Amino acid sequence: MDRRQFLTLSPTRHKTAKAPLGRTDSGIAPFTGAFETAQAVHLLKRALFGASPADLSWAKGLGSMDQAVDALLTPLATMPSPPVNNYGDDATGIAPGATWVNAPAYVRMEDDPLGQNRQRSYKAWWTGVMLNQTRSIHEKMVLFWHNHFVTETQTVTDLRYVYKYNTTLRQYALGNFKALTKAITKDPAMLIYLNGNLNGKTAADENYARELHELFTIGKGPDSHYTEDDVRASARVLTGYRVDENTITSHFDSTQHDFTNKQFSDFYGAKTVTGKTGPAGETELDDLLNIIFAQPECAKFIVRKLYRFFIYYKIDDAVEQNVIAPLADIFRTNNYEILPVLSALFKSEHFYDPLNMSCLIKSPIDFCIGLCREFSVVFPPASDYMNAYEAWDYIRDFAGKMLQNIGDPPLVAGWAPYYQEPMFHEMWINTDTLPKRNMLSDYLVQGQGAPHDLKIDVLAFADQLSDPGNPVTLVKDSLDLLYRVDVSDSLRSFMKNSILLSGQSPNSDYYWTDAWQAYKGNPGDVATRTVVESRLKAMYKFIMDLSEYQLS
Repeated sequence: MDRRQFLTLSPTRHKTAKAPLGRTDSGIAPFTGAFETAQAVHLLKRALFGASPADLSWAKGLGSMDQAVDALLTPLATMPSPPVNNYGDDATGIAPGATWVNAPAYVRMEDDPLGQNRQRSYKAWWTGVMLNQTRSIHEKMVLFWHNHFVTETQTVTDLRYVYKYNTTLRQYALGNFKALTKAITKDPAMLIYLNGNLNGKTAADENYARELHELFTIGKGPDSHYTEDDVRASARVLTGYRVDENTITSHFDSTQHDFTNKQFSDFYGAKTVTGKTGPAGETELDDLLNIIFAQPECAKFIVRKLYRFFIYYKIDDAVEQNVIAPLADIFRTNNYEILPVLSALFKSEHFYDPLNMSCLIKSPIDFCIGLCREFSVVFPPASDYMNAYEAWDYIRDFAGKMLQNIGDPPLVAGWAPYYQEPMFHEMWINTDTLPKRNMLSDYLVQGQGAPHDLKIDVLAFADQLSDPGNPVTLVKDSLDLLYRVDVSDSLRSFMKNSILLSGQSPNSDYYWTDAWQAYKGNPGDVATRTVVESRLKAMYKFIMDLSEYQLS
């Protein structure tokens, strides 16, 4: 008798797939747990830049996680006011305080030979928009798409085009990804950045066509098998787009278009884009996008990028099966609408899995903008544009020194921490950038070193917490909001006893309570104010200097 017959698996076991091993086995089933402080802060800090006490009260006051997610995923209805001339003399006649976005091309001036005035104006303006964001994920998504559809002001030196590119990202940030890809393909800044405006029928330029496949839609994953012939065929489809400096727009020049047929590989179903003459040649772009977006790997590629941006950098087999694949199905089923994917992700058990909390290192933008927002740092009003832009640029410059200079990702692939294996987001922190993070938080806590009296008002922040006169509660509320990871009881005791109680006996909580009540009873008294303010400054400086504050 052949003993092997007894070793055969049962029919039931034959049909049961082995669950992949992973960091966590949670998926996109709806989260059914309690929506308490930890979950609300996690949601806010992933969807916004930072979370203030008022943000937390707002989220918890909505009544449920579903309502909070729906509110955060509401797109902004209007564009922010455009950047203005904050630099003084402008040879194109733009008065100080007036916007330059529809002005003539910038003319180099003796005191600005590199034409950087508008560049600084643009970057400061964008920083100000992020600092003043409403409770919507819109601003985070604009940054996400900027890192995806990269352009650089170092290459696209006419900032009028760069501003229009920013508005394109804003328009489609929470809309349809396919429509966004089409708009970006024809965007003047992108045409300049990747030589699309030089792409003609006699010499097809493959620069944008290559990135369209490799970085913008399909990616370089294990299941991406597009060919060099696909790149060449795409370049021919995209011949004829040009930029008009006077109108700051792009247009299709049919005389520069290759109207022959374009054949694609088996990876794209061996489909053909039929060449068209005259103005109809512009519709070949739609045919090309239809071919690309019919490939399932397109949806998976974008979902993976969203996952790394909002959840965690590591995508193992379990995450691929339980999260990426079903979200990609949602993406395709909804014709590449972005909101259904984000909604499913932010309402999922996977998003609130404890292993996915406090696991991301804040990007420099997230750190700098989030720090200012959660402590409600007061900036000069936008109407005071000279001072406002200077203050906004101070924050932008710090983020740039920490390796994230908005407007100028280092490569067409974006910032390396979002894609570079194996370190990913760990690359944000090194012996140069970490001290700069601590320097910014120290400056703002102490109210020194920053322009226009930028500072963290520690008294106002503490006053928003549930019971600032109770040192135990004050420490707890502060850590619950500012940290995404729990800390030891000994660290909490140190903060209370050594900082707030200033070395009093461990049972002297009344010392802080009395000091706080004395300040609240007479806030104008310098002595009583100094007692509590100095200890709060020391505590919040201590909190932000520890590694836990770097986590989101």
